[in-house]
Amino acid sequence: MVSRQEDSRANQKERTRTAIVEAAVDLLREDIEPTVAKAAEAAHVSRATAYRYFPTQEALLKEVADVHPAVSTVDHVVDSLTTDDVAERLALLLDTFNEIVLADETHMRTSLQVFQENWLTARREGDDAPYVRSRRRMRWLDEVLRPLADELSAEQLQRLRAALALTLGIDSIVIMKDVCQLPDDEALSVLRWVADVVLAAGIGDARAPRRLSRPSRPAAAGSRPGRARPPRG
Repeated sequence: MVSRQEDSRANQKERTRTAIVEAAVDLLREDIEPTVAKAAEAAHVSRATAYRYFPTQEALLKEVADVHPAVSTVDHVVDSLTTDDVAERLALLLDTFNEIVLADETHMRTSLQVFQENWLTARREGDDAPYVRSRRRMRWLDEVLRPLADELSAEQLQRLRAALALTLGIDSIVIMKDVCQLPDDEALSVLRWVADVVLAAGIGDARAPRRLSRPSRPAAAGSRPGRARPPRG
């Protein structure tokens, strides 16, 4: 279970990372090359902090490239959800985002490669908990699962959200295609099926009656198990 302190720390890192990326995007709009140093200055963070998130300019540019209209499309879909049927909400997210990932697969795989390189670089420099990925998909899942907030505990929601995160994004697509050797349409179908199963299990756990432990019964007279033996001698 993630503690509040750890979650608060992750949220702060997310805000810092987002500020650096948004500053780089603003520089691009002004036709200024978004170096890590310039983005740090514009975001009002130290260069050392910025380089912890983006060790190279290439890493920053890859992240900036990830803030493209495709991601805005998913933001719009999630923010425009009207149905309270969580299964329908989840299907809309999966069908929108995973299809976008496949349509831009080369770029997405390149971004994944950069994420892994940044993680390795940070670990070599002594960071025991490198933070190299945005938590955009987690925000999307929070919104999708919002109708369950009164039915599931915070712990149950957190576990369900974490499990559903495995069905979204390039990481999942890579497993489906490279490891399982599935074609695109079947990869999407399997991920959708897994998401449905996980959601049903998460809701079922919350609705299932609690099992009470049964008190131990005394052994029946004459039965062998548990029957006291007379002392010898």
